[in-house]
Amino acid sequence: MFIQLEYCLLLAAALFCIGIYGLVNSRSAVRVLMSIELLLNAVNINLMGFSNFIDPAEIKGQMFAIFVITVAAAEAAVGLAIVLAIYRNRETVDMEQFNLLKW
Repeated sequence: MFIQLEYCLLLAAALFCIGIYGLVNSRSAVRVLMSIELLLNAVNINLMGFSNFIDPAEIKGQMFAIFVITVAAAEAAVGLAIVLAIYRNRETVDMEQFNLLKW
């Protein structure tokens, strides 16, 4: 039994909208990283849904999804390292107080 493509697209669109909302409205750097993860998970659901819809016998979408998961894990590790370094220097993770690149 296969899940219909429309349900996958609706779930992915909902996750993507939640991720964009969190990305735009959050002030915490940790929330921004979590919102980016939601965006990438929405992309993964789209990849899996279209792969299953177009050709269920091949695993092209699954391979791309594994690549996206790998990139997301690296992004999360680097992002959390940057957030920890900024927290040690500034003692805040508020996005509006990051003025490290200003002259």
